[in-house]
Amino acid sequence: MSASSRISTAMRRRALAAAAAAVLATTLAACGSSGSGGHGAMPGTHHGAMPSATGAAAATATATATSGMPGMPGMGATAGGDGLSDHADGYRLTSAATTLPAGTPAPYRFTVVGPDGRPVTAFRVDQTKRLHFYAIRSDLTGFQHLHPVMAQDGTWTARPAALAPGSWRMFAAFTPAAGPGAGTAFVLSRPVTVPGAATATPLPAASATATADGYTVTVKGDLMAGMEHPLTVHLATSKDGRPVTGLQPYLDSYAHLTAFHEGDAAFAHLHPTTAADGGHGGPDLSFHAELPKPGNWRMFLQFRAAGALHTAALTLRVS
Repeated sequence: MSASSRISTAMRRRALAAAAAAVLATTLAACGSSGSGGHGAMPGTHHGAMPSATGAAAATATATATSGMPGMPGMGATAGGDGLSDHADGYRLTSAATTLPAGTPAPYRFTVVGPDGRPVTAFRVDQTKRLHFYAIRSDLTGFQHLHPVMAQDGTWTARPAALAPGSWRMFAAFTPAAGPGAGTAFVLSRPVTVPGAATATPLPAASATATADGYTVTVKGDLMAGMEHPLTVHLATSKDGRPVTGLQPYLDSYAHLTAFHEGDAAFAHLHPTTAADGGHGGPDLSFHAELPKPGNWRMFLQFRAAGALHTAALTLRVS
């Protein structure tokens, strides 16, 4: 090999070695670019990377421990969820009460704590109220829908009627008016035990018709879990089947429809689409229905007629 050829070959080798070194340096820099204090991190552990199998399992375990059910990290129950958690997106429903007495009315005090760790005191008005409170027993009996009073320090006091012995769940539905959750609707809940001998009431069979206080309620609509479907409610008098056309506004609508899922008491509020305009509502009312899971749901329809508030309950099957 000539001298010029040997020089050319050496130059090519040095160029290839330099290029390989540059690629290796770039790769090492990328692997060690995250982590505090300039310390390197193993691939897959830096911010923005997909979690490793171990990290994902730990995150799922943490979510299970804090919410009582498995879920993605940072995800909590919202208005679009089932309301079975006491926390979501930094908001938490707190209460010192874990039991309430049986057979006698007793106050239930609670607080909504925000992401900053302080009680929330600013709430948006939804259907004329700043917060809606619901109580339901595990067999889906004893339904109560209340509107508690808030003290200046953010403590709410609900006053449910006497509760029967058993396991109950207390729901709070609200929308913060300020802070990181402003404008977001939340539904959070906590369990409560009422001591005593509890006798479970079997859930009534699914039926599209129910009666209450001399009124017959008929529901029409094919519901599928996780999908929004229209639901129509028809009201008539039980005595002669005449259409009811004198419904009066209740919570800025002609009816309020709440549902609870058999087995776990998951919560859903079905939003009315019929605008309230004076005391001549009915006989047909429409709702947007989006129920998060299949199975039997116990529906509670509240409406005002003849100057009184009525509640009709029926079981609907969701596929």
